Amino acid sequence: MNIAMIPARMGSQRLKKKNLRTINGIPLIKWAIQRCKSANCFDQIWVNSEDPAFRQFADVEGVSFYQRPQKLGDNDATSEQYIANFLENTACTRVFQVHSIAPLLSASEIADFVNAMVERDSDCQLGYEPIQIECAFENQPINFTFEKKQNSQDLNPIQRISWSITGWKRDAYLAAIGTGLNATYQAGQRAFYPVSSLASHVIKTEKDLQIAQALLSLAT
Repeated sequence: MNIAMIPARMGSQRLKKKNLRTINGIPLIKWAIQRCKSANCFDQIWVNSEDPAFRQFADVEGVSFYQRPQKLGDNDATSEQYIANFLENTACTRVFQVHSIAPLLSASEIADFVNAMVERDSDCQLGYEPIQIECAFENQPINFTFEKKQNSQDLNPIQRISWSITGWKRDAYLAAIGTGLNATYQAGQRAFYPVSSLASHVIKTEKDLQIAQALLSLAT
């Protein structure tokens, strides 16, 4: 069983109640639910929140609602904690976290991501945006050299992790948690899957929201 889990915390520091902010008049949480439904690749779709206010969106859209403990909705709670809590109480084979703050992630990209993980039979699949331009870390080149100038199309792309969508096998995730590992990355066999730059755009600030609104026509 493959399920989608859409996390929706009410509290946010940089953009207040961001999951309820709208693009084209539609709240971000509703964008995510409808894209998951349109992907037509999930046995179940869940909204996961500490705030019961999000239940109404799940009910209207005909999907399930999971109310996590209040302590897993504050600024100190980590994704590791609320995902583990959800999986401990929800039966499935794989869970795909689809972030509501990535409204430019299309239904077709969701389906492609899910199908790729199922076909590979990986335990963990991380989405990434390929960045094919010269990149450096702490003033040192990563995918180029100072000795030679190359055309950007000849460079090896950097894999910038995109949190718009991520997948894990339930048993592998909980096993990693049980042994004290970082389940996000160490839940068994890892795989990487590319997603578009539009899909990788996540909303954390007012400017991010404005950019998403401007780019929406390119993602539909």
